[in-house]
Amino acid sequence: LASLHLRRIVPVYPETAGLSSKWLRSKIYTLLHSDGFASLLTAFGQETTPGTKLALQNIHFPENLNQVEPARHRLAFDELLLLQLAASLHKQQWATTTLAHPFAVDQAKVLQFLARLPFTLTSSQNSAIKDILTDLAQTHPMNRLLEGDVGSGKTIVAAVAAYVAHLNGYQSLLLAPTQILAAQHYQTLSTLFTPFGIEIGLITANSKLEIRNSKFDIAVGTHALLTAKLPMDRVGLVVIDEQHRFGVAQRALASTLGKSPHTLTMTATPIPRTIALTMYGDLDLSTLTDMPAGRIPVKTWAVGEAKRAAADEWIRSQIATQAAQVFVVCPFIEESETLTTVKAATAEFTKLTRIFAGHKLGLLHGKLKAAQKDEVIAKFRAGEYRILVTTPVVEVGLDIPSATIMVVEGADRFGLAQLHQLRGRVGRGGQPAYCLLLANQITPRLLAMQTHHTGIELAEIDLRLRGAGEIYGTAQHGQPHFKVATYADLDLMTRTKAAAVALLPRLAKLPVLRSLVEKDKIGIVQPN
Repeated sequence: LASLHLRRIVPVYPETAGLSSKWLRSKIYTLLHSDGFASLLTAFGQETTPGTKLALQNIHFPENLNQVEPARHRLAFDELLLLQLAASLHKQQWATTTLAHPFAVDQAKVLQFLARLPFTLTSSQNSAIKDILTDLAQTHPMNRLLEGDVGSGKTIVAAVAAYVAHLNGYQSLLLAPTQILAAQHYQTLSTLFTPFGIEIGLITANSKLEIRNSKFDIAVGTHALLTAKLPMDRVGLVVIDEQHRFGVAQRALASTLGKSPHTLTMTATPIPRTIALTMYGDLDLSTLTDMPAGRIPVKTWAVGEAKRAAADEWIRSQIATQAAQVFVVCPFIEESETLTTVKAATAEFTKLTRIFAGHKLGLLHGKLKAAQKDEVIAKFRAGEYRILVTTPVVEVGLDIPSATIMVVEGADRFGLAQLHQLRGRVGRGGQPAYCLLLANQITPRLLAMQTHHTGIELAEIDLRLRGAGEIYGTAQHGQPHFKVATYADLDLMTRTKAAAVALLPRLAKLPVLRSLVEKDKIGIVQPN
């Protein structure tokens, strides 16, 4: 076996004391050329080329580099097939063992509701509504993910589902990750539904609007809604907005409120299609692909410390000539003794009050009481403040149509999804808008923000940089448990998903394969 170690493509393995790569090479070679290799695919007559045994041989001991990729491709197919089977099995169990109250969909009343909206729905909104209405009429609970970019109009789609629940005599819960977003949803839904006599309640940790006689049609709230002492026996729909901001276990708890409610999860941090085929394989997926009329991309610049003074001067000119309103977002509320270079909102507010003397500034952060937050936001919305210094508490839910400039201090400390969400707070009135990402170090992530303006593009970049986390466990970042496959294998994911759907009816007659599928399902928490 001397030729294994010289004058060829030589595999190198992790070593430890007393266990050399050379010794491993010899043992693995002997094992791979022995009998007893049963292919996962031959068990149901769908073998591909190369077979499992040859693929393993070629990936460990290729005669040339041209043999490597076909071998990796073949082994990745096996790996992804198990994952797709796990997702398909979970979806099948959801549909067959968990029963909900089927809703009757009154098309005439839904159309009447949509006709009273002060705007026209986009084609993808109409498509998503059609998907959801079809789900609600089924005998098993809806389990759908609605993804769409910042400002694409997910809330109105969820409102239609809540309206159908109301027409059927059932209540709806809408969970939001922050008090500001919950309050925004409360105001939006109140405006939409008050003419229809539908009662809306708001429940957060700091602000609990009374729900008359503990009865409600739609309850909007933060995490506090999960533990609120409300009658849940008539809950027929649970909507979870910005679902990535809730823990996996919290999302699973939300789906158990009421008696087998329909579940709609929403995200403005789009999941790349490669992830959607796997991580959310047991959810149905609807995507809002177009934006409401009037929205234009926000011009974005990554700005280093050397250009800070010039940036301040440009902002001053925009306020003077365009009556611009400006967000300044800082990572922290107070200054840190250990992270002295990181901007804090309170200190930045004091500094900017001097720099922009003659203009009124507001300060918003999570330590303020709910009434104080509402007052600051109201003054900024009314134009009383030119600049609002804040923490990322404004990341989701704050809608100020007149705001046109977003400044993010310490932008290198934020993830791409956060930066995209913050950027989405400006330009909502259709006017030109700008985002300045201030950082000590201009990183590839910040440069990506300059050239990519859709969430799906940024999500693909974020995926490559930080990993996707576990599929069925509770880790929400980091690289997955794949050994060979990657999330870039889009073609393989599509093929294995189709193969898994075709194979699922016969899975019960293949005990070895079923045991592998159940073993591959590494966590116990539903990924919804």
